[in-house]
Order: sequence, then structure tokens, then C-alpha cells
Amino acid sequence: MQTLQTLEPQRAESHSEFSLSATSHVQSLILFPFTTISLEPTTIIPTMPTVAQILAPYEYKPEQVERVSQRTVQPPITIVEPNPEWPQRFSEVKARIQKVLGGMVLDIAHSGSTSVPGLPAKDIIDVDLTIKDATDEAFYVKPLEDAGFRFILREPLWHQHRFFVENWPGAYHVNLHVWGPDSPEATRHRIFRDWLLKTPSDLELYAKVKREAAEQAAIAGDSMMDYTLRKDETIHEILARAFRDLGYIE
Repeated sequence: MQTLQTLEPQRAESHSEFSLSATSHVQSLILFPFTTISLEPTTIIPTMPTVAQILAPYEYKPEQVERVSQRTVQPPITIVEPNPEWPQRFSEVKARIQKVLGGMVLDIAHSGSTSVPGLPAKDIIDVDLTIKDATDEAFYVKPLEDAGFRFILREPLWHQHRFFVENWPGAYHVNLHVWGPDSPEATRHRIFRDWLLKTPSDLELYAKVKREAAEQAAIAGDSMMDYTLRKDETIHEILARAFRDLGYIE
């Protein structure tokens, strides 16, 4: 599941876009997973995404992607049955990130299809890491690299997105997305996930579309981005239902 275009983060390597309109009465609603932050006297309270930002369209422009390195191992576009070990694998990744980044971390969330019990998925753990300042690479890039993650790309114009993977030979595949506190992407991922958790019909629909997209991608020799694009229409439809349920659109 990626953001509306790839709620399963991968679009240049990872991406999403969507085009829904916000309703005026919910423009300032805050939707982040943490409710309290311990502040020093000089600490600046981070900005949270508004509903307008959550619903804002995004146009992917490959020329704005700054490639840092390449994957050493390409994960297969293969859908597997739900694995009860996925939550534990995420917990292990989360603990490693918390250990090396400490107080800069605002939230670490399991996203993507492996975060939804009962949903078939690519055997990859997707992680949304929200930190105080995604532009401060000097603070977090080397610690993450030392923890086993490979820095793949940055997208300064897409909510200061940074993308890391853990895919050295023998490692379990992990996609790690780094966001600043005002990015709506992690919130969109959470909305999508939570909607699937409570809506069996859409979970079944999304599972069907994922399998079909993977089969078509295998026949066509598609890239991961092509696979993601095959799911876009369905992701838009499901997110629209989730947004209506929350009162964000009519």
C-alpha cells in the first residue's frame, strides 16, 4: 500500500499521488499517532499535517528524485500469503531504529500490506519513520547505515522524503521511508491501513488487485513502479471511501 500512488512505498523506488478535494470544516484536524511530546523550554513544537495537506494532489516528477545509490538486491514482485512473523520483524526493525536515533524519532509505524493481518503481500516490511527534521541528514544517515540500511534516494520536494532499504544478500527486505513531522504521507498510509483493517470487502478487493497486478507485471516484465501503477485506480477508490468515512470529503 503506498500513498495514493503507492501506499507500498515504491515509485521511483517509492511513491504515491492522489487527487481528492478536502471539505472545509475539517481543515485543521490533526491526525498523528502521538499525543504528547516532552519539550524543553527552547523546543519548537513540530507542525502536523492538516486535512488539506492529506488530500492535496501530488504529481510525481522523476527529475526531482536525487539518486544516492542502487539496491544491491532487487526484491521479487511476488505476492505471498500473510505471514504471522511480519509484526515481529517490524518490531525488531523498530527497536534497531530507536536504538540508533533516540530522541530525534517522533514515530515509527509499520505500513504497507504486511501491516494488515490477513492481507497477502510482497515479503517486504514497509516502515514510516517520522523524525524532527528530515533535512538534517548528518544526524540520521550514518546511524541508519551503521544499523544496516542503505540510503537509496532523496526527494526534497516530496515532503523531504528519504528512502532507505535493508536488502544486502541474506537480509530480510525492508523499505524505510523517512519523513519530517509535517508530511501527510505517513498519515495517508495509516488511514489506508486502518480502513482495510475494519473493511473486509476492501481488504478482499485490494488482495485481488495486488495478485492480478503481480501476475501482469511478471508477464510484462514490469518494474516495481509499473506494478505499483497497476494498483493506482483501486488505491484511489479505497482511500476515497476511507476519507468519506472520516468526513474529509463528501
